[in-house]
Amino acid sequence: MKLFKIISLILAIAFIFFGFNIYFKKKYNFINNFEKDYKNGLKDENYAKKVGLIELILGISFFILFLSL
Repeated sequence: MKLFKIISLILAIAFIFFGFNIYFKKKYNFINNFEKDYKNGLKDENYAKKVGLIELILGISFFILFLSL
């Protein structure tokens, strides 16, 4: 059970870090090929904000899981 708790904490930290940087600080270069696809018109900032929000929510949920174990 300790291993599962450690893994959930590591995942929580990683997802919160990337989600926060993408969603709030607009560091879209964390998304693979986003800059190239943005220039080609395939993806827009709404896509990047959705990805950042999903990662942030996943990070928070892993952190809650870590606290509950």
